[in-house]
Amino acid sequence: MRVAVAQFATSLNLQENLAICIRMINEAATCEPSIIVLPEYCNTMFGIAHRSDEPCYEDHNQAWQQALVINGPFLQQIAAQANQHNCYIVINVTLRRDLERNHQHPRIKSNISVTSCMFSPSGELNQQTDKQMLQAHENEFFVSSNKSAEAVTTPFGKLGLLAGSDAITFEVARELALDGAKLLCNSQNTCVLDQSTLHDCARSIENNVFLATANKVGGFITAEHSNDDLVGAGHSQIVSVNGKILAKLADNKEGFTYADIDLDGAGLNNKCRPDGTEFLTQRRAELYQKQVTLKQQTANTEQAINNKVPETANVAIFATYKSNEQAIEDVCHYIENNLSDIIQLPELFFIADKTITNNAEQRAEVETLSTELINQISAELRPFQYVCTSLVINGAHQAVLISEHGLFATQQQLHFCNRYQWTALGNELNIIELPLEQGNINITMLTADDANIPEIVKIAASNNIHVLLVPFDIQESTEVEFSLLSRAVENGICIVGASREKSFANDIPAYNDNPKTGNKNKIKPQKSTGLIADITTLKTSPSQVNSSNLNGYINVPLADIKVKQQHGKITKAVVHPVVKVT
Repeated sequence: MRVAVAQFATSLNLQENLAICIRMINEAATCEPSIIVLPEYCNTMFGIAHRSDEPCYEDHNQAWQQALVINGPFLQQIAAQANQHNCYIVINVTLRRDLERNHQHPRIKSNISVTSCMFSPSGELNQQTDKQMLQAHENEFFVSSNKSAEAVTTPFGKLGLLAGSDAITFEVARELALDGAKLLCNSQNTCVLDQSTLHDCARSIENNVFLATANKVGGFITAEHSNDDLVGAGHSQIVSVNGKILAKLADNKEGFTYADIDLDGAGLNNKCRPDGTEFLTQRRAELYQKQVTLKQQTANTEQAINNKVPETANVAIFATYKSNEQAIEDVCHYIENNLSDIIQLPELFFIADKTITNNAEQRAEVETLSTELINQISAELRPFQYVCTSLVINGAHQAVLISEHGLFATQQQLHFCNRYQWTALGNELNIIELPLEQGNINITMLTADDANIPEIVKIAASNNIHVLLVPFDIQESTEVEFSLLSRAVENGICIVGASREKSFANDIPAYNDNPKTGNKNKIKPQKSTGLIADITTLKTSPSQVNSSNLNGYINVPLADIKVKQQHGKITKAVVHPVVKVT
């Protein structure tokens, strides 16, 4: 099927906005698409005045006047366009959910939703989905239904509708994918680039789905509140199931783009890890419920410590290139000359070839070496200093935290993967209270494929962890490029993840902004390791936008983040376990 996305600006004039929508549909229809996706708030404009923090609507009367009725002339003409061009059209609008508004009281709210509507080639409205996650002033003017997101069946396969902040966390996209969606149609109204650089790719990879994002351009607020910060970012795009950009508008100018996709291999039923592990064998819905039993571990240390959370913690990634006893000696030598609070090592850091653990005799040798490792490393650690890695203990693969007193905490692997199909799986997520010299922080450890499961990271974050430690063995470059980074941003937690370096063939050419020149990029192996993701500021309002010093990621309204990629044997950084909400 051919998917087209269009980006354009709107105003507070309904008739002008309808004319713009029809014009852009006609332009996009020249490529004969199967579906056209339009941006969020196509019937109106909605944003926040940066300096005054006031929404562009004057009051609830204006919000009502701007909103549409489901069978009104605006949407009827969009339906006619779908019929005329023999394609599906997805459009996001504000929709009146009350039959009437008899009063004119400016402070009384009516039921108005932010709704994505899908019209079929016959002109029928065959799906409408309310935006689930309203942010900031959206809560003041709009409501959201409590109905779960549902995929809609088409001749091409099942499709799902996303809008705005529903796409910056994993939940709604996952719900649609679990319902069978293979293409997510994503209407956006954002002034930052996170949607195109991070969230789109993360949602696609997590769910093995295609994603078509149409974003606004132009101002979000009226002229009297005009501010350059609140201009639609554009960069509408179509993303493949592996996070690769198939088509993209390279700026925030009006226009459209398209790509041909095949949904046959998409969807969670077809999602597999590189080692052949199927998604459906990994998913453990019982672990993701709010009533999951959490094991709270208290510090077992003789030192007196206070209960405050330190503003910063020093962390380091150490990745030895040696194996067995030499690898342990290498780590011990590093500890002697390092003052970091937490030293993160890769998964089974002392084993280059993890497949030896599939042999029972060799696995027993690894377990013996694991015991010796704990003794040797703990003898080198200072008070309030820790090493995190994964080991084989009691026949099971577990993430571990080692202190000067020995084994401080463990976290059994929670999700099946073919690489360690011999291990028993744990049934509890442990929240560990970790004493540092300046106070205590709460951490969780996840190993093997566990940190790639967004549901379990969300459970940890909802139980107020500050830092997630991830000893892993990278299987895909996208784990660091998008997955772990997305976990940090959407949950507002610091992540320290370490892996042995691996090279991956970049077998799909990168998107080329100028198709006339062709793609002349040579396919080169890509080296991938871990990262340190530090949350520097939590946001409460979309009007507060600050760029990160290191990589430019901005997430509104969740978090600002600094990322340091693991490089060489030693990578150090300072993380902020607690950040002040601004």
